[in-house]
Amino acid sequence: QVQLVESGGGVVQAGGSLRLACAASGRTVSIYRRGWFRQAPGKEREFVASISWSGGNRNYADSVKGRFTLSRDNAKNTVSLQMNSLTPEDPAVYSCAADPLHSGIYAHWGQGTQVTVSS
Repeated sequence: QVQLVESGGGVVQAGGSLRLACAASGRTVSIYRRGWFRQAPGKEREFVASISWSGGNRNYADSVKGRFTLSRDNAKNTVSLQMNSLTPEDPAVYSCAADPLHSGIYAHWGQGTQVTVSS
């Protein structure tokens, strides 16, 4: 059973930074694609970023390119999302997810962590 637990959310001023982390349990999770998604009130959940098991392939939503950086530490089964230059468009519940087959289908999800940006 794979469990994902996010941490690092909070309140930050516009222009500031936050670092989210997602710790995973499960012996094979280190080879899964990992991703982050976000959902703001009244909006659909949207893709933020993903990273392949090796870290060699990373994808970002256009809205966060150049501001967010996703990394992973397979020894610790952890992925981290460094978010810089946060704007009033970034507040949402951020959830991490795992894609076991690198198919784009995320089978495992965390509970999410709230990110709030004050102007």
